[in-house]
Amino acid sequence: GFPRTLGQAEALDRICELDLVISLNIPFETLKDRLSARWVHPASGRVYNMDFNPPSVRGIDDLTGEPLVQREDDKPEAVAARLRKYKDAAKPVIELYKSRGILHSFSGTETNKIWPYVYTLLSSKIPPVHSDEEK
Repeated sequence: GFPRTLGQAEALDRICELDLVISLNIPFETLKDRLSARWVHPASGRVYNMDFNPPSVRGIDDLTGEPLVQREDDKPEAVAARLRKYKDAAKPVIELYKSRGILHSFSGTETNKIWPYVYTLLSSKIPPVHSDEEK
């Protein structure tokens, strides 16, 4: 997400005024597991997730048959460190937007269960777009 740090939030304030901020609260273990399951095909940048978007053959790119690799920062130990650092940096950002009354938080582990609530919030804040034919 963005902004990730208070400095980024302050820089964003200089170019626009936010009226809505969404925070997705996903359990640490869920994030760690998802990020650690990510493998890539280096030449193309294709990304696979062993849990919900696996290659046809484990460890092999579907299109080229070349081996997939796991980035160093996607290994479980590195992911855990990244998540701890992110949580520490993001806490003041979350508090800033909470103090402004524009923070909306959603918790869960599955996109298809969280999304309807996010969609309802966004639909209540953003007017529908109509084509010229509908007017």
